[in-house]
Amino acid sequence: MPLSPANAFYLMMGLLSFLLMGIDKFKSVRNQWRISEITFMALSLLGGAPGVLAGMLVFRHKIRKPLFYLGVPVIYLFHRVLMTPLLLRILIEAGIGW
Repeated sequence: MPLSPANAFYLMMGLLSFLLMGIDKFKSVRNQWRISEITFMALSLLGGAPGVLAGMLVFRHKIRKPLFYLGVPVIYLFHRVLMTPLLLRILIEAGIGW
């Protein structure tokens, strides 16, 4: 079954966020250049919160920072409760989604 455009968008954002969390953890262990926290928060706000949450758990990365262990779940709930239904409604009314 194909994904709706909204679900495809959230899947892509989640995968990108998860991948970047892994890269950042890899770089942090090696004391290399890092991806900024604001980038992860922006990705979360743009729909990548599930990927950031998964990356936090899988890579045990940024799990001690309140901005992440409190902020990212709040952003995730914001998207699930408000943004996803709104985006789906807009897409359906435009004849793009189903």
